[in-house]
Amino acid sequence: MDAVEHLKKLSPDISRTLWAHQGTAAPLGPIFQKNRGISRQAANTLLTRLVASGLLGEGEGQRPKTYVQPVIAALTREYPLAGIEEHVVWAQDFRPGFTEFMSEAALKIWDYGFTEMLNNAIEHSQGTRVVVHAQVKASGTICTIADDGDGIFKRITRLCELADERQAILELAKGKLTTDPERHTGEGVFFSSRAFDIFQISSGGLLFDHKDGEEDFLFERDLTHGGTVVLMGHGNHTERVLTEVFDEYAEPDEYTFSKTVVPVRLARMGAESLVSRSQAQRLLARVDRFKVVLFDFKDVDTVGQAFADEIFRVYANAHPEVELVPVRASTQVQQMVTRATAGRI
Repeated sequence: MDAVEHLKKLSPDISRTLWAHQGTAAPLGPIFQKNRGISRQAANTLLTRLVASGLLGEGEGQRPKTYVQPVIAALTREYPLAGIEEHVVWAQDFRPGFTEFMSEAALKIWDYGFTEMLNNAIEHSQGTRVVVHAQVKASGTICTIADDGDGIFKRITRLCELADERQAILELAKGKLTTDPERHTGEGVFFSSRAFDIFQISSGGLLFDHKDGEEDFLFERDLTHGGTVVLMGHGNHTERVLTEVFDEYAEPDEYTFSKTVVPVRLARMGAESLVSRSQAQRLLARVDRFKVVLFDFKDVDTVGQAFADEIFRVYANAHPEVELVPVRASTQVQQMVTRATAGRI
């Protein structure tokens, strides 16, 4: 029996444990002992079986002994963007293989995210070709969709008349951003980033990174390649349900995308402090499209009085239909918010 056949028979709970430690070589023995409530000998027996089946490889570390996850199956396809349809590519080339290795809940997330991201390349990239690569490991699946177009951040900056490509990442993080509003809602990137365990978009020298349970991050890298690369990763047996992801950002008893989380730190350009009204206005762009806006102040220790006042008094007074909620605010930030809300009408 080869590794692919063993993977089909891998128990979901083992798969989930492996996915939680899929990034690097990991000392899985103590982890399995704790998670499964088994003895050291039983954990070693399990790991020996997984290595023998080809689902794990032995890492370099011996004290403690570590294990890595080799690629079990992989597929790469290149397509001309003109004339292809995302659902056909998915249904014919990728979904059949994915179906063999993952749960129904995980497959539904791939149904959604794969087709949404490939559609973005087809309709928005202005490129000519796209390369789709998928690889399956014991615990999860990684897929990249790479086009040779303008680059998503460059395109959004140009068409939305933004001052900086980094601002395009802030707008993507909010959701409901589209350069073709007559045909698209702008929800694909937002919900895909929250449905998958790992979600990245890289273009030029910028990387938008979202991991489950963590905040959105902007990284600047020394890259100048054109086009856009979307990376999606998801555990083959994670228990997230796609409908619950949508429900999290809808008001009770509604089915519309009405709530968003705005990572405040993405409003910073470089090392600047958040002190001015113009910076607050940068953060507030398009938030009137939502009923509830959570401003996440994670990693923002201080803000200026004018910055807080612009959001929580001036904008709040002008848009009473939008609920503005600060979350994870430091003591200093909360003081600025309290000062601003004290002056609301």
